[in-house]
Amino acid sequence: MSEAHILYEVRERIAYLTINREKQRNALSVLAIDQLFEYLDQAEADSTVRVVQITGTGEKAFCTGADLSGAGGSAGKQSANQRYADLLKRLAGFPKPTVARVRGYCLAGGMGLMLACDIAIAETSSRFGTPEVNVGLFPMMIGALIYRNVLRKSAMEMVLTGRMIEADEARNLGLVTRTVPPEQLDETTEKILRTLAGKSPIGLKLGKEAFYAMQDKPFDEAVDYLSGKLGEVAATEDAQEGIKAFMEKRPPKFMGR
Repeated sequence: MSEAHILYEVRERIAYLTINREKQRNALSVLAIDQLFEYLDQAEADSTVRVVQITGTGEKAFCTGADLSGAGGSAGKQSANQRYADLLKRLAGFPKPTVARVRGYCLAGGMGLMLACDIAIAETSSRFGTPEVNVGLFPMMIGALIYRNVLRKSAMEMVLTGRMIEADEARNLGLVTRTVPPEQLDETTEKILRTLAGKSPIGLKLGKEAFYAMQDKPFDEAVDYLSGKLGEVAATEDAQEGIKAFMEKRPPKFMGR
């Protein structure tokens, strides 16, 4: 069996993916990337899973970027870079809601992993940054996500200086959804996960697809596109059940159809 660089567990309709490299500050090895693909595929195929959480072991780091020490020469590193780029695309386009639980440092490629999730909850002592420029590199692939979450001038300052960013500033910049005291991180994240797990799976899937598909469309085209997608969602059995439950003043029973 492969070493568990990623831990995977499903509880109460929630899939928990945990980077299991605490001594390496949860840096992403080639094996970790492969296992993330494996478990994301497993979570998507599992009809009982309705939401996915991604986090790192320990208290020091969510993820500090890529660890390509096992990638071999330049060709191997280029292949690993593309594999990481494919992971960002896979996670950003994942059909089920994704939540990043952030404790400690979130740096470089770890920032990309977090930004590819739909929601990011961070404790107030977390620190964020793109330090690639400090060693003569540049945050390339994650730039596609940074520029979609942060205003241009703030994004350029971040990637050009490589400075460390505290949690509250990260929230104000749009990097994270919410910051909470360390003792509230688990409770807050679990509450969000349980809330998402109780929604219509098909409604969230269609909604996510529509939200991300329309972001680069011209306004008129985006509105027309979303109008059509609303009709698609309204035709689902879950939508009909939700409306019926509302009228009958009872909790809906969503089946994902």
